[in-house]
Amino acid sequence: MAEGVFRDTTAALGMADRVHIDSAGTGSWHASDPPDPRAGQAAAARGIDISGQRARQIAQRDFDDFDLIVAMDAANRTNLQRMAPGHHDKIVLFLDFADGVPETEVPDPYYGGEDGFGHALDLITAAANGLARHIAETSG
Repeated sequence: MAEGVFRDTTAALGMADRVHIDSAGTGSWHASDPPDPRAGQAAAARGIDISGQRARQIAQRDFDDFDLIVAMDAANRTNLQRMAPGHHDKIVLFLDFADGVPETEVPDPYYGGEDGFGHALDLITAAANGLARHIAETSG
């Protein structure tokens, strides 16, 4: 969902051609799978199409290819840091960019009940807006 929201956010701000966005998990168990249908429905309800996305596992080259590696929670950040000890400065929590949000981690919506995906999207949207501002302010 974060990839789709951030793509939508950067497009709305005219930044899509300056930002390369991709998403990946730390595990391979869902590789090549489409998004959970509930994620697709929740995103579509907000005008965001994630139906073409497919899961993949993060690769070592990603740590060289991307300026930021954004983790949804501390456990995934720790896993990413273990995978790429020389790139800790690139690995950040997504909600570090979300102004006015008391949470520090995006909860896994799979276990969030009826509104898990909606709540995750609210947090992701706040973080996507903040990250886009950060990129606009720090890029030349």
